[in-house]
Amino acid sequence: NGAMAADVEKIISDGGAVPATIAVVGGRIKIGLSDGERESLAMTGDAMKLSRADLGFAVAQGRTGGTTVAATMIAAHIVGIKVFATGGIGGVHKGAEKSFDISADLDELARTPVIVVSAGAKAILDIEKTLEVLETRGVPVIGHGCETMPAFWSRQSP
Repeated sequence: NGAMAADVEKIISDGGAVPATIAVVGGRIKIGLSDGERESLAMTGDAMKLSRADLGFAVAQGRTGGTTVAATMIAAHIVGIKVFATGGIGGVHKGAEKSFDISADLDELARTPVIVVSAGAKAILDIEKTLEVLETRGVPVIGHGCETMPAFWSRQSP
């Protein structure tokens, strides 16, 4: 939501860095949102969830949406942002051996030279398989204050 995003931006500023929330607003990729844009994005009922495959469509159609880790990495890299923070990364969904539901975030983490700081993979995912895919793709996974990759919002994971 908008208030939480504003709080995160303040924490980043207080830490001496420059916050630059990334989204697509009215068909334009925006690096750093105004207060109004951030609030509008949070309140827009038809905002899209934009990954790598959706960016071109959203820009061409003048749409608005929040970016996934994959899309955020692409935009960050284009403008020279080397590190960004997010809540949780996407990964391998449970049952992916049948559904093949694997987040584009994993390929982007292997492809795009941007460091992603996160609270881990989303708790609904298959953490073990997510780690295997990251390892296979050569993505280093480094934990701080934990021995295993945490599920988003959980310090301890199964």
